[in-house]
Amino acid sequence: MEHKIEEIKEGIKFHTINTNKFKTNLFAIFLTTKLNRENVTKNALISMLLRRGSKTMKTQEEISKKMEELYGAGFDCGLDKTGNNQVLKFYIEAINDKYLPEHGENILKIVLESLLDIVFNPYTEDNGFKKEYVEQEKNSVKKRIEGKKDNKARYALERCIEEMYKNQPYGIYKFGYEEDLNKINEKDLYKYYNELINTCKIDLFLSGNILEEEVKEIISENENIKKLKEREPFFELQKFPEENHQKEEQTITETMDVIQGKLVIGLNVNIENEEEKYTTLMYNSILGGSANSKLFQNVREKAHLAYVASSSYYRFKSIIFISSGIEVSNYEKALELIKQQVEEMKAGKFTDEDIENSKKGIISAIKTIDDEQDTGITYYFGQELSKSNVSEEEYIKKIENITKENIVDIANKVQINTIYFLRD
Repeated sequence: MEHKIEEIKEGIKFHTINTNKFKTNLFAIFLTTKLNRENVTKNALISMLLRRGSKTMKTQEEISKKMEELYGAGFDCGLDKTGNNQVLKFYIEAINDKYLPEHGENILKIVLESLLDIVFNPYTEDNGFKKEYVEQEKNSVKKRIEGKKDNKARYALERCIEEMYKNQPYGIYKFGYEEDLNKINEKDLYKYYNELINTCKIDLFLSGNILEEEVKEIISENENIKKLKEREPFFELQKFPEENHQKEEQTITETMDVIQGKLVIGLNVNIENEEEKYTTLMYNSILGGSANSKLFQNVREKAHLAYVASSSYYRFKSIIFISSGIEVSNYEKALELIKQQVEEMKAGKFTDEDIENSKKGIISAIKTIDDEQDTGITYYFGQELSKSNVSEEEYIKKIENITKENIVDIANKVQINTIYFLRD
């Protein structure tokens, strides 16, 4: 898997991931902009609205029909919160021309131009988005926001993030806020869309067995690309150390009709550079990132205090979240035992076998990056946002070289920030 980057215009990059492992090409466009309260709901709405139609494919049905004509190509879109940025994502997966009859249509060209058309040439009426589409998608966004509480474990995590980053960008919910939807109309939203595409960071990805020069020519001649302006992209790199959010440990308890209590603990990891992220990944794996971890083995398996006990590392914010599902009556015991695992990590109370198991697990995951095209794109996009350039082989070497002393050093940079408990 070979990754190359070319800057089309300032703030707009084209990435190729050349691989012969697949019979398909995967095209992606990512629009990255700073996360803020003023625009978060508009961005969520735009990410869903652009799929409704373009100037050349005026309805969702026409887009679907076009995909069917392209031998069953698949179109999808999504929305992410990555560090202090909001990312609008658009994808088309289509069969590689090499596997089609000779002298047929140039599927690569048609698919790439179709995706560029959807993202940069949306369907409009009277200098605005189509009012009917806007109202329908406002209702879709509203349902997403209202549905936050449906998954109680996810809701508890979101609430912990909100409390941990109160009045800061990362505390903002990626789909926005219901009260903002009523303020948005089709003309103002289209005006904002034009501001977005001319100020945001734009990354185009193409993964597959491709001829790079052919693709570059398609892009350079595309009218939608030509009309995009150069820009100093409006997005945020991670700071080291992270911004000073909650200094003192805080506890938040909320009640809801739940069958099982949801305990989420947010940990600051006060690392000072990009290199320490690799050791933090190892730390997290030993603490709660696998079935061999201290949380899983001691809190769930031995003490039987939790149905679920695990941890996840959010590398773009240098934070770890410990998540557990517990009986409400076991709250104090479970919290005490979880805190004990954190303290034991600081004291180096984990074995060489723990380290080796974690290394094997992480390296195994790295080796699967090129097994899925979207995983490869996600990997290299993450590098783009962190301004790093680490191959899979280099990544593996960095993991292999981590020592127990390195992990203990990271453990002592970990601090409990927020304890959030959702109970009945």
